[in-house]
Amino acid sequence: MALLTDLIEGIASLPQPALVAATGALVLAECTIGLGFIAPGESGLLLAATSVTTPTRFIVLWLVVTVCAGIGDSIGYAIGKRFGPRLRETKLVRKIGQQHWDKATDLIRRRGAYAVFFARYLPVVRTLTPAAAGTSGLPFRKFLPAVVLGASSWSALHIGIGAGAGASAKAIESQLGTAGAVLLVTLLVIGIVVMIIRKRRAAAREKAATNNDGTDNDDTGAEGPDNEGAAHAESVKPAKAESAD
Repeated sequence: MALLTDLIEGIASLPQPALVAATGALVLAECTIGLGFIAPGESGLLLAATSVTTPTRFIVLWLVVTVCAGIGDSIGYAIGKRFGPRLRETKLVRKIGQQHWDKATDLIRRRGAYAVFFARYLPVVRTLTPAAAGTSGLPFRKFLPAVVLGASSWSALHIGIGAGAGASAKAIESQLGTAGAVLLVTLLVIGIVVMIIRKRRAAAREKAATNNDGTDNDDTGAEGPDNEGAAHAESVKPAKAESAD
């Protein structure tokens, strides 16, 4: 735990303008289509939030993150409006998963601006929803308020979680001592590893299912010529037998 609290204190000791700016940049990049898999905006926000110890720091970080998230979502909306349904067939969306794109577009079609708000809390789908909204033709006048409300509530929640975690870590360290702190950190690491393994297994199963679908289709197509050849052979045999007679 001493290492954890040292990390938290190290983050808090960083120049606040630089820390806030870096966090805002990560969130903006995450909210732009596809970059959420490169820029760990949510993780960066949680880490930066551990430095929040005063109401002023909370408000400043909240405002910056909300604005950056709104800008990122607006960029995604513009991309979707510019390229339309063609985005689904791009290499980027295929890499992310076309099923996630389909889920985002289905949410927009069924729920409209409400989907933009609630998608903010859904991993992966959050990154694709703004572009899906632009593609689906959702008016920007309806899109923007949903983005602002979603971004403001999402950022406030994560900043609150990060700030609470930072304060709790310091309190736990003072109560548990070194041995208990090491145990707690070990359990935390195990939990993260288990979560990563589960995600990888789920991705592997999904990839295997997709590959199996393609293999089945190929097998079906391959059976056609073989069957035709067998039928042709059967039709030729009687003809040869009659000639022999």
